[in-house]
Amino acid sequence: MAAPPEEENLESRVNKATNPLNKEADWDSIQGFCEQLNNEPEGPQLATRLLAHKIQSPQEWEAMQALMVLEMCMKNCGKRFHNEVGKFRFLNELIKVVSPKYLGTRAPEPVKKKVLEVMFSWTVGLPDEPKIADAYQMLKKQGIVKQDPVLPDEPLPPPPPRTKSVIFEDEEKSKMLSRLLNSTHPEDLRAANKLIKEMVQEVCPTLFTPVCVIVCLFGWVTINAYRPIAVTTQSIYYSYAK
Repeated sequence: MAAPPEEENLESRVNKATNPLNKEADWDSIQGFCEQLNNEPEGPQLATRLLAHKIQSPQEWEAMQALMVLEMCMKNCGKRFHNEVGKFRFLNELIKVVSPKYLGTRAPEPVKKKVLEVMFSWTVGLPDEPKIADAYQMLKKQGIVKQDPVLPDEPLPPPPPRTKSVIFEDEEKSKMLSRLLNSTHPEDLRAANKLIKEMVQEVCPTLFTPVCVIVCLFGWVTINAYRPIAVTTQSIYYSYAK
């Protein structure tokens, strides 16, 4: 009897999407990667680590495919992914590709050109991620960027503003949170706690207090009143008050 196929994960999907043996872009794998990272609590963090490694590949086609995946994720994976890309932890990995102090002397020229192009497009399309502009300006000061790239006709559009109610109407996020909170596994409850924290930060980023957490959680519970919740207000308050 044949063994059941192994379940796909982010690493297996990115390996398929960036396989140097691909004759053309594997759009099914790229789309699957984007969808899966959206559905996992730690998806953006893991995805950026995997993509950084692939972008630094000495094989030009593998690195270029990784940049293609990155652009698709930036267009389709929303604020959580934008926030992760906008951290110096990921930006530094891109800088290594173009900096002669690191990989710049041996990285393929098309890859370096594409890295600078996407970074510049983010400075235009994502003004809410200031570290991207800081990193790009640093490359200019170092003489690595001598002239701003010419962007395609359709640069990355900025994400639409989210109203306070939208976050609670996100059906996929709602289902994920309900599943995690109903779990008896400690790691799932920790993931739920982290997801709630991200939800609260999106709703009230400048007023991140236990009161805000309770108010936002109450809104989520109200909309999902008929779904059992295996968590108490006291435990959420304690977690965020620390």
